Amino acid sequence: MSRQSCSVRLVIALLALVGAATSARADDMPVIKVEMRDGVILPAVIEVPANTRFKLEIANTGQSPVEFESVELKREKALAAGSTSAIVFRTLDPGTYQVFDDFHPEAKAALVAK
Repeated sequence: MSRQSCSVRLVIALLALVGAATSARADDMPVIKVEMRDGVILPAVIEVPANTRFKLEIANTGQSPVEFESVELKREKALAAGSTSAIVFRTLDPGTYQVFDDFHPEAKAALVAK
């Protein structure tokens, strides 16, 4: 076997290991589900782990677009009707953060990191 083909195989093996480690880390991440529907955010109190990486999965089950937004968290995510998306948070300090639907000002919720 040539030196070049050994190097190529080594690079492929390393990339596979990195991909497996990244996939395992993503699979271990807690996923918190939120539903947004035409001016309603469910649950109204979204409990998430503090000081832990997590994924917030947002589903728009309504008939109109929504925008999950938090000024305090500096995050926003617009979703078309019937779509689902996610925001990954590296970590959050313990506390309560206000969130709202920018397209439906009456829709408000609290994200509580414990």
